Amino acid sequence: MMVVVAYDVSTETPEGKHRLRLVAKTCMKYGQRVQNSVFECSVSPSDYLVLVHDLLKIANTDEDSLRFYKLGARYADKIEHYGRERSMPVNDVMMI
Repeated sequence: MMVVVAYDVSTETPEGKHRLRLVAKTCMKYGQRVQNSVFECSVSPSDYLVLVHDLLKIANTDEDSLRFYKLGARYADKIEHYGRERSMPVNDVMMI
């Protein structure tokens, strides 16, 4: 299923800046960055639970915000994009 993860991490302290980097690195394990604080993640239901668990361990919910938008398996028609496309479609083949 496709999940969009959006976050806002307070960076007023060194600990906040560290949390911001950890949240981004964790999201990169599951998907690709499409905006500064937005990731598209193609995950199984069990991977989704792990992703949420891992991010909640990092975040300080008194200062930070995490949002998860579950678009499901048939997400292609639910996404509209305008402007320069900077990322690869999640399900396409990537050769390195």
